[in-house]
Amino acid sequence: MSRYIATSAINGAHAVVNEFEQLLGKALIEKGAETPIAFPNTAYYLPFNFGMTGQPVEKLGDLQPVLARAKGLLHPAPPDRRWTPYLGQTLDAGMATLFAEEGIEAVRFIYGTEPQTLPGFHLAGGTSFTNPEFSKDGNGHLNGPIDDIQLRSWGIQLVDGRMPGFAAIVGCAKSNEVAVKIVRELQRRNILTFLSGNVNGRSIIHQLMEEGVELGYDTYTVPFGLDTYSAIYALGFATRSALTFGGMKGGQARDILMYNKNRVFAFVLALGEVDDVKYATAAGAINFGFPVIADTVIPEILPTGVTTYEHVVSMPFNEIGGKDDLERAEQLVQKCIEVRGVKIKLTEVPVPVPYGSAFEGEVVRKQDMRVEFGGKYSRCFEYLRMANFDEVQDGKITVVGPDFADQPVGAALDMGIVVDVAGRKMQKDFEPVLERQIHHFVNGASGIQHIGQRDIAWIRISKAAADKGFGLRHFGEILHARFHADFGAIVDKVQVTIYTEPADVEKWLGAARTAYDERNVRLGNMTDESVEEFYSCTLCQSFAPNHLCIVTPERLGLCGAYNWLDCKASFQINPTGPNQPIKKSQTLDPTKGYWAGTNEFTEGASHQQVHEVAVYSIMENPMTACGCFECIAMVIPEANGVMIVSREDTSMTPAGMTFSTLAGMAGGGLQTPGIMGHGKFYIISPKFVSADGGFKRVVWMSSILKEQMAEQLKKVAEREGDPDLIDKICDERIATDVEGLVAYVTEKNHPALEMPPLL
Repeated sequence: MSRYIATSAINGAHAVVNEFEQLLGKALIEKGAETPIAFPNTAYYLPFNFGMTGQPVEKLGDLQPVLARAKGLLHPAPPDRRWTPYLGQTLDAGMATLFAEEGIEAVRFIYGTEPQTLPGFHLAGGTSFTNPEFSKDGNGHLNGPIDDIQLRSWGIQLVDGRMPGFAAIVGCAKSNEVAVKIVRELQRRNILTFLSGNVNGRSIIHQLMEEGVELGYDTYTVPFGLDTYSAIYALGFATRSALTFGGMKGGQARDILMYNKNRVFAFVLALGEVDDVKYATAAGAINFGFPVIADTVIPEILPTGVTTYEHVVSMPFNEIGGKDDLERAEQLVQKCIEVRGVKIKLTEVPVPVPYGSAFEGEVVRKQDMRVEFGGKYSRCFEYLRMANFDEVQDGKITVVGPDFADQPVGAALDMGIVVDVAGRKMQKDFEPVLERQIHHFVNGASGIQHIGQRDIAWIRISKAAADKGFGLRHFGEILHARFHADFGAIVDKVQVTIYTEPADVEKWLGAARTAYDERNVRLGNMTDESVEEFYSCTLCQSFAPNHLCIVTPERLGLCGAYNWLDCKASFQINPTGPNQPIKKSQTLDPTKGYWAGTNEFTEGASHQQVHEVAVYSIMENPMTACGCFECIAMVIPEANGVMIVSREDTSMTPAGMTFSTLAGMAGGGLQTPGIMGHGKFYIISPKFVSADGGFKRVVWMSSILKEQMAEQLKKVAEREGDPDLIDKICDERIATDVEGLVAYVTEKNHPALEMPPLL
């Protein structure tokens, strides 16, 4: 263990804790101990402190025990003439630093200096920081802490491997070009990237901004702040991952740290000079099992068991082999991945722009658009069909009609994408499953925006992508490469035809709509009773070890990403994977949804933690959840009904809790009667809590769900024999407390009031 690192980390910890003490003392005098304190749009209070101690911080005075705890972890710096192991003292200094940094950031929120301001800065999509209070002054703001909605949105990508880990970058790269290359290499590998810190006042955030790189949730590249303290948000994110997906409770410090070491593949990349505060913060990260890689000359710490491999690695940038700085930047990223043991799955896609899942949420604004297909001013559709082997020429890509090269900038054109696939294991039922993947596959190209599917697809190509040579043929190249890479077990041949002539678009659009209607009828006729087997989904066990979904034709996975056909296709692709068939066997209770086969599978797959699941009930043995559910349903006894809260809804609910707080009760593989996570389209299923009264039990629902699913909910109301039912369901615009909810449903004569008591 390096005495130099120990000395620097301990000195840095003393400096940060002293600053926290001074700032807190000032705030207590000026603001008062009762001043509310929190990170906006997050549960778990201050997450690092709550995770490590179990003690919530709700007001300024609650930070005094946090300060005492940080001071108690401090040690004197090693004397010059004593050479002993310093690892324990260094790790303690790191924890003290994290307690203090989180406290400093919390106090800054009280003074309005968090999230930090950067003039001229804008986050990708313009919506990354969700609290409008921080946009009133017209300045651009950095992100601040990750909000809980986004944490859960990333959940399914974290657990299914699309997002294999995260990088916390601190400091400033050698040049703007190197900064961009590092981030692009991380994006190409779909690694979530958090940015913070500076070197002599200059940050990698400045560098990326100057080069026009879009930052924000949409591009997996999130700027926290210009000082090292803001790196605490990355470690708070790691703590919340354990609390959200791992079923950990506040105060389980060792379990949370071990969870991160074993399940959250993260690392710290220190760019430029490493000062005492950076050493201290890095020591905090090492406690989580996250190694630190520096591009400067610093002492190294070899493996001791705290991290999986090396703890601190020095990789001086100018000494890295390579023909130029860009190649050295690529090797630096590769070293980080090697040291942390991140498992990367890359598919080479022959397109002239960067490609990876990190670009899936990218927004192409009108002023940056070269051309668009679909939307308000043109038509665009996607149609995938199964064909015979001799009808498909693998790799054949044809553009029928003009490309957009001769069209004016900003033009809106018609386009149809027809994909023919053939395979010995391909089935007709897999057509919609594969067709839905077009959205993700196309969106992976940098500078391409894809929204919607079927005949409401909307695609934009940016000027930057067009300038790099991206053309219509490249849509075919993407689809051919990705279908073979991701679905090679069932797809042997892929052929793509792209139509731009209006007459051809009209003709094929009619054929596509006929196929859509046939599929709707075919899928609509599938019921839980019509099949002999359900499917498991254990993808989330990488994060929530005891949770599994039981996916049926009438109940999709709680993340909303996997339905019964998706799981069936997944099993065909990977017979030993996370989606296994579950033979229903003997029916034990058809009303509540008990089968001998589902109970037996659940007990084994949950490691004997869950013995029975009532697939159709919220009141008795409900299905468990990990944390990436789209909605939460919870019983409101006073209204004799159920409320449904959307992940996008940050408002208060009649339960007296926001979605974030409710999620702590519903997630983590816990089985809690009266509350459960679920996918939003489960709401319209005839089997939605059918054992407890079904959809007529819904007395409160987030307005965003009412708006997003208006047509589907209207049909559900008609199916239930009460066409005005949706109007009888309260939402946050009407009431956010029990009294207001009961008054509203009483006034509207909601049917739940006449149903048998839930409790």
